[in-house]
Amino acid sequence: MTSRTSLFASAVAIAILSGSLGTGKAAVAQGFGTIKGRVVWAGAALPNAALKVKKGDAAAKDAAVCAVEDIPNEDYVVDPATKGVANAFAYVTTPKGSNPDAEKALLDAASSVVIDQKGCRFIPHAVALHKAQKLVFQSSDSVGHNIRYTSFSVGSLNQMLSPMGKLPVEFPGAEKNPVNLQCDIHPWMTSVFMVFDHPFYAVTKADGSFEIKGVPAGTQKVIVRQEKAGFVTPGARNGISIEVKAGEVVDLGEIKLTPKE
Repeated sequence: MTSRTSLFASAVAIAILSGSLGTGKAAVAQGFGTIKGRVVWAGAALPNAALKVKKGDAAAKDAAVCAVEDIPNEDYVVDPATKGVANAFAYVTTPKGSNPDAEKALLDAASSVVIDQKGCRFIPHAVALHKAQKLVFQSSDSVGHNIRYTSFSVGSLNQMLSPMGKLPVEFPGAEKNPVNLQCDIHPWMTSVFMVFDHPFYAVTKADGSFEIKGVPAGTQKVIVRQEKAGFVTPGARNGISIEVKAGEVVDLGEIKLTPKE
């Protein structure tokens, strides 16, 4: 009897130890790391696209509002000092694992994201948001605009927006492709947005840098995409494979963007 008791106790001890080790592995797997990098211009010369509207151009539609300032071409926005490319999307595709705390923090910080129509431009030019956030289109202009976009997964819209008006939009899910935004009244007005079902994304800053925090540890695939160049990272929509370690930073360094005509 003592022998059986002893064997039983040993089995329990082994089970507990195995469970503890398994929990430890799970804890490591559930750790989180950071992915960062910088998108840089690889063209021989910096972009020099003509202005879409020149300041003071009386021939521009609604010139009293739309020609108050120069309106640049934002197909490629490159910082001359650093050659960094702004407005590119960096994100984890089909993430392995989740981070409910990061998702909650994101949604608590901002239940909605705004794209303004100001000075006959969409501001910001590139927007990334979570599917649980509302996208609010608003106008700070005293002239009317319209909002038009078509997508594969989050529907389509073609609607007027009155001066100083607002239009909140909710999405049924995520969209794997950038969605192009247009104003048909002022056709130079363009913008782009992406909708995600996770919090592991960023839009590059003026110097081309991005940082994605709270990414589950393990093998992940990362994509960098820009509205005109398309997929900047190799592998197209499959992305590049990286190993995220708990408590550490994966620095992808400089990611070269080769412009497309």
